[in-house]
Amino acid sequence: MATMQQPLTINITETAAEHVRHFMMVDGKEGYTVRVGVKGGGCSGLTYDLNIVPEAGENDKIIEEHGVRLSVDKKSYVFLAGTVLDYSGGLNGKGFVFNNPNAKTACGCGTSFSV
Repeated sequence: MATMQQPLTINITETAAEHVRHFMMVDGKEGYTVRVGVKGGGCSGLTYDLNIVPEAGENDKIIEEHGVRLSVDKKSYVFLAGTVLDYSGGLNGKGFVFNNPNAKTACGCGTSFSV
């Protein structure tokens, strides 16, 4: 049986993009880039990293969607291809949520995973 290949991109939902733009405006960082990455740690082995930075890294992959520029370093991109960055609000909301099809297991808090 053939395995389905993940799309070679990362997407951001309109809801997440609205929150990113809001946080940038509040912090006086309009026009900045959202740098998404993966680093070692967390209860499942890898943890997501999300920062607002003045510009992308020199070798980052750049994705623009819904008026937000995402940058991802090459090492992290391998783990994040096909991921959708969303925002969960409300009473039980978690904030930014990574819907990562590459994650084999994830922790209860949703901030770390393993592949």
